[in-house]
Amino acid sequence: MKSILYVLTALAVFGLALWAYQENYRTQQVVKETQKLQREIGMAQVRLAVLNAEWAYLNRPDRLRELADLNFERLGLLPLRAEQFGRADQIAYAEDPDLPIVDPIELQAITNIQALGEVQIP
Repeated sequence: MKSILYVLTALAVFGLALWAYQENYRTQQVVKETQKLQREIGMAQVRLAVLNAEWAYLNRPDRLRELADLNFERLGLLPLRAEQFGRADQIAYAEDPDLPIVDPIELQAITNIQALGEVQIP
């Protein structure tokens, strides 16, 4: 009986060792993938910072003003005038359509139930 217990214990130890070995390699693989993703995120952040700097450089007001002046005739731009702007109360908003009542409820019944509920509560 003791020999069976020793064999089962040895098999359990070998099984646990195999499981720990596999988990160790899975963990190492996940760590490598995480490090790879972190590197990719870092590179994407650097690219984004460069793109933001380029966008800010290209959208400088003095540069845009010069481009607008150079291409004024070709683009057919018109100078802004005060009468081109309006007030918010001048905006014509669309009316909300009246939606049909699909499943009507009887309000009197609800009021009666609420009234009964209020009366019955001590």
